[in-house]
Amino acid sequence: MDLGIAGRTALVCSSTGGLGRAIAEQLAAEGARTVVCGRREAQAKEIAAGLPSAVGVGVDLLAEDGPTKLFEATVEAFSAPDILVINGPGPAPGPAAGVDVAAVDAAFDALVRQHIRLLAYVLPVMRARHWGRVVAVGSSGVAAPLPNLALSNLGRAALAGYLKTLAAEVAADGVTVNMVLPGRIETDRTAAVDAANAKRTGRTLAEVREASAATIPMRRYGRPAEFAAAAAFLCGASASYVTGTLLRCDGGLVQSL
Repeated sequence: MDLGIAGRTALVCSSTGGLGRAIAEQLAAEGARTVVCGRREAQAKEIAAGLPSAVGVGVDLLAEDGPTKLFEATVEAFSAPDILVINGPGPAPGPAAGVDVAAVDAAFDALVRQHIRLLAYVLPVMRARHWGRVVAVGSSGVAAPLPNLALSNLGRAALAGYLKTLAAEVAADGVTVNMVLPGRIETDRTAAVDAANAKRTGRTLAEVREASAATIPMRRYGRPAEFAAAAAFLCGASASYVTGTLLRCDGGLVQSL
């Protein structure tokens, strides 16, 4: 399917690895002018060099001036974004009982606050153009909170609520806002969570992964490219009437409707 985004500018946050990188590669393959970014500047530039039309930007989005620098770098390289993919690393695993308040603040900053600050730059341009796509990388924990991931459950659910509200406000301007919920996809983040579970439960990593895969109807972890394809669809012209949605890409993991 031609997504109709050739020549569009796509800014993909935290795209030097994992799901962000897979999405950036997919959008670039569709002809979008893509900004690859992350704290690892050399990695961002290396990835961008291998894509058809892309630049790599080194920026810490959690820094106070991070959103400003990222937006300005995107405009300088191409233009204000037509497509914004919201993405970022998740907080450390841990239980809800006794959670540290400072850690809650940090999780909210990482998963909500800085993305809202970036949206403040991007949305006015999208609305003026009467075309825009905002796609957030969430977590299956938004639909069904995950054990021992209290901070991630908190922050990502808050972002989902904000984006649902925003979607209704900007829909008439031709801007869509959606979130894609990954289940267990083969990324460094999933590997870290599995390792934490192994340590917490006293099982081997292989045992944790085998038990985890057994809970997925497809009986396997997903591939980053599979997730990226779902996210890219929501970035395309053909998804113009899809907004305010949570799209699961989880192999059937979440059992609720």
